[in-house]
Amino acid sequence: MPTAIYPGTFDPITYGHIDIAVRASKIFTKVVAVVATNPAKNPVFSMEERVVLAREALKDVPQITVVGYSGLIVNCVKEYGASAIIRGLRAMSDVDYEFQMAYTNRNMLTSAETVFLMPSAEYAYLNSTLVKQIARHGGDIGGFVPEFVKNKLLGKVVC
Repeated sequence: MPTAIYPGTFDPITYGHIDIAVRASKIFTKVVAVVATNPAKNPVFSMEERVVLAREALKDVPQITVVGYSGLIVNCVKEYGASAIIRGLRAMSDVDYEFQMAYTNRNMLTSAETVFLMPSAEYAYLNSTLVKQIARHGGDIGGFVPEFVKNKLLGKVVC
């Protein structure tokens, strides 16, 4: 029974993240969506808030579990007995970074493969940073995130 982890900051979770997670759940028996910390980012939502939002967004897919995790993703892979790391590739601009991460993770844990999934075309441009920028400027983010995420984000950002 292959298990995959799908790590991300998910600040906030978007329809693009949901799309990748759901598609991964059709390939793997179990997907662990890992709400991770990233020292290079300053998230709007706390780890706990991001976990709650992700759980709500993915609650209708029984093969997906959402957890919070601080630490190296390869250690998370070991902890959950996963054989794959799911990563989304939106555009060529993602490739360099994602390949660096994939090769580094493979170097640290040869038993885990990185599986790249492309989002559905309507989400190929979408990322959390863009959603936060639009929200901060009073734009409509309803087409990018579920309604409950939209409401929480609008409660956090200063327009």
